[in-house]
Amino acid sequence: MNIELILREKIRQASKILFQQVPDEKLIQIQPTRKDFHGDYTIVVFPLLKISRKNPEETAKELGFQLEKDLQFVSGFNVVKGFLNLELNKEIWKDSFKEMYGQENFGIESSRKETIPYLVEFSSPNTNKPLHLGHIRNNLIGYSLAKVLEANGHQVVKTNIVNDRGIHICKSMLAWQKWGDKKTPGSTGKKGDHLVGDYYVKFDQELKKQIAGLEETGKSKEEAGKEAPLIQEAQQMLHDWEAGDPQVLELWKEMNSWVYKGFDETYKRLGVEFDKIYYESDTYKLGKELVEEALRKAILLRKEDGSVWADLSEEGLDEKLLLRADGTAVYMTQDLGTAVLRFEDNNGFEKLIYVVGNEQNYHFQVLKIIMKKLGYSWSDKLYHLSYGMVELPEGKMKSREGTVVDADDLMDEMIQTAKEMSEELGKLEDYSEEEKEGIYKKIGMGALKYFMLKVDPKKNMTFDPRESIDFNGNTGAFIQYTYARIQSVIRKAQELKISWDGFSEEISELLPKEKELVKILLNYKDVVTEAGENMSPALIANYCYELVKEYNQFYHDHSILRELDTDTRKFRLQLSEMSGRIIKSGMGLLGIEVPERM
Repeated sequence: MNIELILREKIRQASKILFQQVPDEKLIQIQPTRKDFHGDYTIVVFPLLKISRKNPEETAKELGFQLEKDLQFVSGFNVVKGFLNLELNKEIWKDSFKEMYGQENFGIESSRKETIPYLVEFSSPNTNKPLHLGHIRNNLIGYSLAKVLEANGHQVVKTNIVNDRGIHICKSMLAWQKWGDKKTPGSTGKKGDHLVGDYYVKFDQELKKQIAGLEETGKSKEEAGKEAPLIQEAQQMLHDWEAGDPQVLELWKEMNSWVYKGFDETYKRLGVEFDKIYYESDTYKLGKELVEEALRKAILLRKEDGSVWADLSEEGLDEKLLLRADGTAVYMTQDLGTAVLRFEDNNGFEKLIYVVGNEQNYHFQVLKIIMKKLGYSWSDKLYHLSYGMVELPEGKMKSREGTVVDADDLMDEMIQTAKEMSEELGKLEDYSEEEKEGIYKKIGMGALKYFMLKVDPKKNMTFDPRESIDFNGNTGAFIQYTYARIQSVIRKAQELKISWDGFSEEISELLPKEKELVKILLNYKDVVTEAGENMSPALIANYCYELVKEYNQFYHDHSILRELDTDTRKFRLQLSEMSGRIIKSGMGLLGIEVPERM
């Protein structure tokens, strides 16, 4: 029984009777009653004043009396200013829990609502460096969002665009040519993405020396940056690459292969995967074709130096470069081609969601405008999920200066921290070494993922590894520990041969903690829906935390296995089992495993 859906329909009917008008769906706002007020569900009546034409208190009272009359399960109500707090009788909670308990995957839409997919693009790495802390947040948000959308019944295609061409790639290649001494991942024992990243840093270091030298001769910093031999060599290499120079292409393929192997290892550890991977080296060609076609139609303009631009002055913006004077492509060119290719590959899409940091807000604003100028009506389906930057307590990271935290190193640190804290607590002394290592990994990776995902994607955040793995507070470890506690209760009940099958009608009125737990469990489906609509896995994460807090209060206040009344004990075991199922489901939407024992 979906109480909220029933309430919504009855509010519409009651409004027609009382105010002679049916309110729009968005005007009906229902939420769980705050714990400092008396009631179960609260209706916010302020949006309804436009049709009631009465003050908030009168509107709320009239609506309350009508709902109490129309719905048997509404046992009373109270009004606090513009808030109508409804009180529901005990039977509705018992019946709702019974219905929920009987659903194997409560809250998850098992059937697909449509065949047109949602495309979620995330990761988008450059092949000149390994994945780092920022990429971790990107991957976790994208992967979790895909799972949340699937849980809402949408068909989802998880996509990745690998930025495998461009001046930044040539910088790593050129540095390896000059200072690499033919080193390979095989000869050094180093992951390929880390090895290539070292030469990206090396290029920057040597370039700075050249710029400083030119400045000493009287050149301005801007002039020195353009005239430095290294940057000119890198630009020439990019031109040679686009021209198909065999030697440049051979080196590019070899170094990229090192990086791809390294990426695959990192993705596997992180627990993310993709349905379709695109490569900029393929899609930029289509982008260039689109630009040339738009030039012929006079949609774009070519300047005297040969560069191609989009004039966005009518949209209140400036001009945007699409092709450089030497004919080489920029990121925007590639994104134009990729968007068209994805639309064709999937016979359209409901929405193409770009999970990209907020420093690219302008880029995606311009992308939609240019796509529309090019005549693609579906450009309105492009959506930029703009997430905030992640920093460490000591501040920002810079790839070129080698001050980033590599994803691999961070995952190692998280698992090691989980091991140290678990050993301090002494909770795993009776486990085999293999079991311990498996639990350390689940705790460490769970802590990392939860800490990243509990913050609304749009907000900037600071990641503190040790704080994230605390076994108390709003952490993944605390939620995992509660799940393990529930499984321990279930195992003991099985060992004692206590049955909790079936439902008893003899259960007395639910105690406050029991009712609160049922209420928050019932809310899971609505949270999953809201998380999908808002594209925010953080809603799932924080729901899981609120659920385990509520369960632990219930566990602390009431006996379960020692309860003498058979029906009450059975109900509390069912409450525990359902809590465990929802925790596992919710954490699963975040890509987090929950250990059966801790």
